[in-house]
Amino acid sequence: MTLIYDKANDLATSLQESAEVQDITAALKLIEADPESKRMLDDFRTRQMTIQQRIMSGDMPPQEEMEQMEKLFEVLSLNLNIRRLFDAEQRLSVIIQDVNKIISDSLANMYDSN
Repeated sequence: MTLIYDKANDLATSLQESAEVQDITAALKLIEADPESKRMLDDFRTRQMTIQQRIMSGDMPPQEEMEQMEKLFEVLSLNLNIRRLFDAEQRLSVIIQDVNKIISDSLANMYDSN
């Protein structure tokens, strides 16, 4: 059992040292140094979190609200530092999804009766 936790900690360290996390950290520093970029990103994240909470509680936001968020995302993406952050977050998300799939696939046949 300890080996599993050791491997999980190794994975966490590898993620922390990855180019994606380094890019996220660098982009966040640049955004923090620009008050307008920081304000725009903070506003977007707050609105994004509110929508996600509503969706998880079963309250689907109207289509126009979702379209507004998409437009806001597009506008924010014009800011090079914010786009760099979004791109790095997307790449990290893909890695995490891939790791989850690897783990899930390795356990998929556990309950097969064959």
